[in-house]
Amino acid sequence: MRSHYCSEINEDFVGKEVSLCGWANSYRDHGGVVFVDLRDNTGLVQIVFDPEHNKDSHEVANKIRDEFVLIAKGKVRLRGEGLANPNMVSGKIEVILDEIIIENKSLPMPFELDDDKVNEEIKLKYRYLTLRSKKNYDIFKIRSKATLSARNILDAKGFLEIETPMLTKSTPEGARDYLVPSRVHPSEFYALPQSPQIFKQILMVGGFDKYFQIAKCFRDEDLRADRQPEFTQIDVELSFCNQEQVMEVAEDLIKSMMSACNISIQAPFKKMTYKEAMESYGSDKPDLRFDMPLVDVDDLFEKCENEIFSKIAGDKKNNRIKALKVVDGDTTFSKRELKRFEDYVRGFGASGLGYFQMKEDGLKGPLNKFFDEQTLSDIAKRVDIKVGDVVFFGAGNTKLVLDYMGRLRLHLAELMDIIDKDVFDFTWVVDFPMFEKTDDGVKALHHPFTLPKNLDADIEDISSYAYDIILNGVELGGGSMRIHQVDMQKKVFDLMGIDEKEAEDKFGFLLHALEYGAPPHGGFALGLDRFIMLITKTSSIRDVIAFPKTQKASCLLAEAPSEVSNAILREINIKTI
Repeated sequence: MRSHYCSEINEDFVGKEVSLCGWANSYRDHGGVVFVDLRDNTGLVQIVFDPEHNKDSHEVANKIRDEFVLIAKGKVRLRGEGLANPNMVSGKIEVILDEIIIENKSLPMPFELDDDKVNEEIKLKYRYLTLRSKKNYDIFKIRSKATLSARNILDAKGFLEIETPMLTKSTPEGARDYLVPSRVHPSEFYALPQSPQIFKQILMVGGFDKYFQIAKCFRDEDLRADRQPEFTQIDVELSFCNQEQVMEVAEDLIKSMMSACNISIQAPFKKMTYKEAMESYGSDKPDLRFDMPLVDVDDLFEKCENEIFSKIAGDKKNNRIKALKVVDGDTTFSKRELKRFEDYVRGFGASGLGYFQMKEDGLKGPLNKFFDEQTLSDIAKRVDIKVGDVVFFGAGNTKLVLDYMGRLRLHLAELMDIIDKDVFDFTWVVDFPMFEKTDDGVKALHHPFTLPKNLDADIEDISSYAYDIILNGVELGGGSMRIHQVDMQKKVFDLMGIDEKEAEDKFGFLLHALEYGAPPHGGFALGLDRFIMLITKTSSIRDVIAFPKTQKASCLLAEAPSEVSNAILREINIKTI
């Protein structure tokens, strides 16, 4: 139907016949001559209906309204003197119409396509309309190129794309499963996979030593801007490898995907241990586009005359006192602003927030009276504070202090606008703890199939061959080396309080596979949706998924989930309460 796309038409086409297809983006009647901006997924071109040129097409033009589907044929000509539109790629030309077909009409639009103020629920209900915008088309064009690049680079490295089951066994992987009732096995359920983890390990046992999959995953969890109940990950596993080799594959994959999106990055990426990330940035996904590390000052606060601070400083095993220096420049924070910062960290469990400001005559602040001059000087040197700077202090339980001081670091950076939004900063965080203690017992921090480094240490001191890839303070993906010896896997289950019967019931098929010569192996997964969200600089993961769910996990377009008939429920042996 078309000879060209709208944005392809330029001055080189003057005098040539073209056939264009698309939607009426706007309609203007200038004293009998009608102008329509025709839109397709590449952009706009102006088409002209002149009664002196073609009476029939002009009569059709009077019936056109916004978003009508049009097929237009005509000759390209230059626009009149001073009428060029610099905001359009095709802004120097127009197409004078010989023939126009209204292929389909449209109801009046419920909103303007490019109106960012439209309620998101309305936009999701009419998702097919929001997808018409060039901005959205470009996002999914980038997603397509990135995905194709991923396939190509992994294929070139000898990886096979293999699909794993979508109907599988319910296993504990950290989130709730979506369950699917079985009609032929009454009262039994499949689960939609949270990841292909166990199956890709079994593929390694089967001798497929390089596997990948663009995998759909499902997790029934509370949603945020960067989460959806169903999401896509690039899943990779390989055998007879070490951690560095797995990370090298991941870096090559990411470089290729970024290059396909016209973004150049350098590898290898930076690396830091989990401990360093937590102690220096208060997060296992540190944003390193700006500096402002947390600094230990426990030893200096031992000399503090305030008993609360000195007591906290004396218990280094359970507590921390962290300093955060902020370069505030020529104007210092007002007392009202300082109070707001204290209120901010109180919202995350802090009991308070101390501070000093460096004036021309030295450190000033409510904590001065608790320190002698030498200790104040030592604090200034430790945090390298200059005139005009301010340093904040958090004190208390280690986990709590690292959390709220890390949040304060990000909050201040956003407030002061010191984050370079055009930078793509990749960092590996390695050597994660193997376990964490919770109210429900010992849990695996990543998953129970992660290879531990020092399994005979105290449980909270056991580290693992686990690694996360962080982009601009967001966990883009991660992975680990896996346990490939059944005895070690059973020992990990034992430390987690999973007895032999429970292990057999939940993971028996993996344990049996490990007994038949499992090779050493490891892998990773990258969140494709998050990756596209970050490189397109969109605010929500919903913007990069064609048909996303709301924060309540519902699809407003298809009106899902929905009730089903009692007849269907009886067939699958389900009764609702």
